Amino acid sequence: MPQFSNKRRVRHSATQMFDLVADVERYPEFVPMCQSLKIRQRTPNPDGSETVIADMTVAFQLVRETFTSRVTLDKANLKILVEYLKGPFSSLENRWTFEAKSEDSCDVGFFIAYEFKSRMLAVLMGAMFDAAFQRFAAAFEKRADAVYGPPRAAS
Repeated sequence: MPQFSNKRRVRHSATQMFDLVADVERYPEFVPMCQSLKIRQRTPNPDGSETVIADMTVAFQLVRETFTSRVTLDKANLKILVEYLKGPFSSLENRWTFEAKSEDSCDVGFFIAYEFKSRMLAVLMGAMFDAAFQRFAAAFEKRADAVYGPPRAAS
């Protein structure tokens, strides 16, 4: 099963980065290949986390696919878990972690493992997905700079 993981130090707080990644409705504005995202349901959980059911449409050249996932937003622990529910994959799991390093910097961890149902789709989309994941971290960091302002220069 293809997988990709990345840990990146960013010069924004862990809470800011969590909030940015948790704001899934904004993904079509800046996430590579995300054409649209529709929230189906948003549910607060007894433990303080929140569960979101969302449909995301990804597009690349002539290929366009929509999939449904369950996103658990655990702000208290600065973790986000994305679980696959329906679409072109046989499985998909995505995890985000945000570890504070100082008041205004953190390590952002990103992990994804996926497998397409169709071998043909895997061949068409596989290499493109790998390239997109390489750009994801940079896209979120650029978005953080746009939303929160550029990082302050180190003194």
